[in-house]
Amino acid sequence: MNAIRKPSLKLEPVRFLGVSLAALTAAESVELALNGGLILAPSGPGLCDLATDPEYRSALLAADVNLPDSGLAILLARVLGMGRLPRTSGLGFLKEFLARPSVRDRGTTFWVMPSEEALRLNVEWLRDQGIDVTLRDCYIAPVYPRKGGIQDEALLEILMLQTPRSVFICTGSGSQEKLGAWLKERLPTSTSICCIGAAIGFLSGDQVHIPEWADRACLGWLIRSLTNPARFLPRYLRALALIPLVVRNRDRLPSLKA
Repeated sequence: MNAIRKPSLKLEPVRFLGVSLAALTAAESVELALNGGLILAPSGPGLCDLATDPEYRSALLAADVNLPDSGLAILLARVLGMGRLPRTSGLGFLKEFLARPSVRDRGTTFWVMPSEEALRLNVEWLRDQGIDVTLRDCYIAPVYPRKGGIQDEALLEILMLQTPRSVFICTGSGSQEKLGAWLKERLPTSTSICCIGAAIGFLSGDQVHIPEWADRACLGWLIRSLTNPARFLPRYLRALALIPLVVRNRDRLPSLKA
């Protein structure tokens, strides 16, 4: 006799430093994203900027979904009794999104790439996966400022002309969230704006490969640090500042520091 399978318990979103982190699986996140909206995957180092960067915190507050991408944030939320979250990384979200047949047709997706080399590798990989992407569906972003607001009128003009259903911004933490929030105010509400950082690079070879088991175990940061310690170790050590920030503020937005 087959055992009766109990329905899975739906987890509530977690209010983390004043930002709602979605308690959603990758599949559930994609279902929401396909209906339009701003999808972010804030990193541990990025969440530290909630105390120092008003434009960044405004972007996270404007998001329709903030994926629980940071393993440190998930751990802190559970240890401090703030709530339980599944791990849904930007990489897991991207894999699930690209598995949907409805996003594979030409003109359906648009990609904002950080460099010419990233564009070449990422487009080759997308085509190998059966996703019909041309150079017309891509844009090489300028170097956006680290601080302050971000807007890109040239990109907006292209998007308004081509009207893709989904826009993927791959420029990295900090700038992509601000650009995504700016675009959300100007593009149709049916447009999905997905800020996934280096996720596609982990698959295409533009970045170090992150195995699926390492992504599930929240060890992508370790693999990147071992591969390029000079670049990534300082970044991830900076994320440790998240611990006292969360202990002090828990579910409240931290006060902005000058």
